[in-house]
Parts: sequence; structure tokens; C-alpha cells
Amino acid sequence: MRILGIDPGTGITGWGVIEKNYNQLTVIDYGCIRTEANSLNQKRLCDIYDGISLLLREYQPDEMAIEELFYNRNTTTVISVGQARGVLILAAAQQGIPVYEYTPLQIKQAVTGYGRAEKKQVQYMVTNLLKLQAVPRPDDAADALAVAVCHSNWQQANLWQKDTTGNLV
Repeated sequence: MRILGIDPGTGITGWGVIEKNYNQLTVIDYGCIRTEANSLNQKRLCDIYDGISLLLREYQPDEMAIEELFYNRNTTTVISVGQARGVLILAAAQQGIPVYEYTPLQIKQAVTGYGRAEKKQVQYMVTNLLKLQAVPRPDDAADALAVAVCHSNWQQANLWQKDTTGNLV
């Protein structure tokens, strides 16, 4: 099974593709979709859509896993990241790819065994679980790989996931 993990953002959207063969996880590729900071919001959303559409066609994942929003004090950031998430989910839905959503707590729990783990702990476990030589850079790509690893664990257990396949047209 091929899984595309997504760490959504307006400026940088991290992505990571892993292959799961029984209990073996293999990294296919990872990286980021970047948008221009001084661009209009609609241009940034178009760039994110174009970038994810290209990735979906190139890597042909069986499923996509995306991090849910974590509300902080900056409502402007939450709204813009929510819009980016919508564009990412739409692109997958248009290609018939099921999307699963996980909270930061669920991701940390699945990757480290502790839902309140720090970012460095998550990165260390992602590096070890995926047998990488170094922590993936930038952090957004490492976070996206953590989302993919989380989904590979929960997909097997069929827990904590929000499956959107019933809504696909």
C-alpha cells in the first residue's frame, strides 16, 4: 500500500510518500510544496493544488493521510491553513483517493507511543522507523512522513481515522 502523508500549510506544505508491505515501511520520496509569501492567497492555493495534483499523479498513492488543524491563538493562520487543507483534500477526492485525518496527538502517539512527545522525539522515531540516514529536512517533510507512518499504524488497526471514501463521487 502506498501512502501519501501531508503536513498542510500555506507557505510550506510538507509531503512524504511511503510504501507499506506487511510491516515493512519504505520511503519513496518526500519534500515540500512552497508558495511565495507575497502572493495573493488565491494564487497560493492554486500553487498548492497544482503541486499536490502533480504529486498524486506521479506517486499514485492508494491513500492520503493529512494532519488535522491544531487551533492556536492566530486565527488568521488557522483559516489559511484550513483553506490549504481543503484544497489538498479536494485534489485527492477528485482523483478518487481516500483521505484520512489525524490530530497531532494521534500522530505523536502512533509514532512515539506518547501523545505529548516533542518534535525532536517524533523526528528521531521517523528517522529510525523508516531507516533513514538523517532526519528529513525541512521539518515539514519530516512531519508529513510522521503522518504517513501514523496512518500505516492506524490503518492496520482501523482506529481513530476519519475515512472520506463514502463521500467520494
